[in-house]
Amino acid sequence: MPNRVAALRFNRRLYRKRNLIERFFSKIKHYRAVATRYDKRDDNFIASIKLALIRICLRFIESMT
Repeated sequence: MPNRVAALRFNRRLYRKRNLIERFFSKIKHYRAVATRYDKRDDNFIASIKLALIRICLRFIESMT
């Protein structure tokens, strides 16, 4: 804000890590089972997150080749 008296501290490295995590959650929420949490058991939910992560990684690797 232009009328702010003291500038807020900004840690670039921490901001980059936070940005990566938020982008990961944005991509993972595109999978319906994860976004709506169909599986109520923790182990099944973690498994669906891992499957979504594998699909995201494979899609990224495929686009690189």
